[in-house]
Amino acid sequence: MRRYFGTDGVRGTVNQSPMTAEFALALGRAAGHVLTRHLSHKPQILIGKDTRLSGYMIESALCAGLTAQGMNVLLVGPVPTPAVAYLTRSLRADAGVMLSASHNPAGDNGIKFFAADGFKLPDEIELEIEHCIDHLPPLPPALDIGKAARVDDARGRYIEFLKSALPRGMRFDGLKVVVDCANGAAYDVAPRILRELGCEVIAMSVTPDGYNINRDCGSTYPERMTERVVESGAAIGLALDGDADRLIACDASGQIVDGDRVIAILAEHAAVQGGLTGGAVVTTLMSNMGLERYLSGLGLAMHRAAVGDRYVLEMMRERGCNIGGEQSGHMIMLDYNTTGDGLMTALQLLLAMSEQGKALSEMAADMALFPQKLWNITMQERRDVMADAAICLLVEQAEAQLAGNGRVSVRMSGTEPKLRIMVEAEDESLMLDVGESLVAAISSRVC
Repeated sequence: MRRYFGTDGVRGTVNQSPMTAEFALALGRAAGHVLTRHLSHKPQILIGKDTRLSGYMIESALCAGLTAQGMNVLLVGPVPTPAVAYLTRSLRADAGVMLSASHNPAGDNGIKFFAADGFKLPDEIELEIEHCIDHLPPLPPALDIGKAARVDDARGRYIEFLKSALPRGMRFDGLKVVVDCANGAAYDVAPRILRELGCEVIAMSVTPDGYNINRDCGSTYPERMTERVVESGAAIGLALDGDADRLIACDASGQIVDGDRVIAILAEHAAVQGGLTGGAVVTTLMSNMGLERYLSGLGLAMHRAAVGDRYVLEMMRERGCNIGGEQSGHMIMLDYNTTGDGLMTALQLLLAMSEQGKALSEMAADMALFPQKLWNITMQERRDVMADAAICLLVEQAEAQLAGNGRVSVRMSGTEPKLRIMVEAEDESLMLDVGESLVAAISSRVC
């Protein structure tokens, strides 16, 4: 059983267990011991963060634990999560760490580890680190501790990496783009790279102060972006989340283009170019049935993984697929990076628009999405509610009402004590009736 690590590292409210300075120090020591016990050289780890106020505290405590255990630390400052994955590989570090709670508010933070290859740590390594936290190893001799150094050109390196994924010399001259950076990790790199590529950029939420990350902005609040797109006559809107591993787009009319539509666009473009591997894409249980039908019409399959980008990635590697993602906007393109990358996704969307000579609204325009709604039930603690036979029966009865023309998904959040209930159906009124009845019935048992 996991005590600290969820589907996306350790996450919680700052100054409450486990997201305290004391825990970060112990986690640093435990990770330093586990990650370096088989290395024959002086180990090195890279730490990046988003723009939360607590990033300073967590970074300092984690750095102290890692160096106390003998690791050298490279501090890259505020950069997107996918930049940490890339820089870990590029700088030949033995591991990487990102300090972020993604789309959560500023009072939360998280600690996510990457292996030397830029992929997230395997479950067994995370479990070993958890065990080590409660059984910390002896400290090394005084002169065997590590040291910390800052990497000043980390953002520039990441920008050049992003551009390397485009055809040589590719530019988007004159394309008007609205980009909402959520006052987060991409506040600098997103407008910079778009301008370097010739775009006319309208930048939003690019003044982080430690408190305003994700506050009424970014991918979880795209309304301001859509309004700005319509007002300015922009061709496309791009909304990132706090650590820029997620993207929600909109077309020139302000119509939202969520992760399911983005997957359809990228998969179709890659298939036409002969660049889609595995003959399929990987999505999650939350992806719309309309996406599945659309891809089937293109002769492409869709594999569903458990919710969480780590599970999408695992299935992509198992099935030989190079494109996968989540409805929420996490897109993984294994040809370019080892984790979700909002800016990489944005550039590939712009590339598809340019090469096809189409507006975003024209791409995957025939894809009809099923009405779908997600309900959240806040619980006192995370637990496996589907072990309750009565709840399983309620779900089965709800699915029977849909008669094969819809789906029901009930799961615990991987990062919060919330039960998430999703219902979709071709008929919207049926979807709402089934969903509301199911939520009320389950709430009476778990709350």
